[in-house]
Amino acid sequence: VQLQASGGGSAQAGGSLRLTCVGSGRTDHNYNMGWFRQSPGKEREFVAAVTSDGGITWHADTLSGRFTISRENSENVVYLEMNKLKPEDTAKYYCAAEMSDSWYYSVLSDQTKYSYWGRGTQVTVSS
Repeated sequence: VQLQASGGGSAQAGGSLRLTCVGSGRTDHNYNMGWFRQSPGKEREFVAAVTSDGGITWHADTLSGRFTISRENSENVVYLEMNKLKPEDTAKYYCAAEMSDSWYYSVLSDQTKYSYWGRGTQVTVSS
């Protein structure tokens, strides 16, 4: 499974961006998908996840509802809609695939559970 994230760039505080993650390779099975981010000097952190069928989504509480994950399985695409961006959202954003059938937050928010990772896309938010 190969994952390619795109859609990053520069934005003003209060603005919006939409990240896209396209999966290729083994596409006969849908995986749970997650977005994580890492800022310089900080550990990578959970942002959002969606189950393989798109029925359940999880978002980090710290985002206060500003971000929304969704997926389009027919296109092997996962999105992260980011609104009301803040300078502290500046980070490299990674999409990842998790292979279990779990829908638990404790699993889908745990980056160690993810088997496949994209290279990331940089998001920079200025004040």
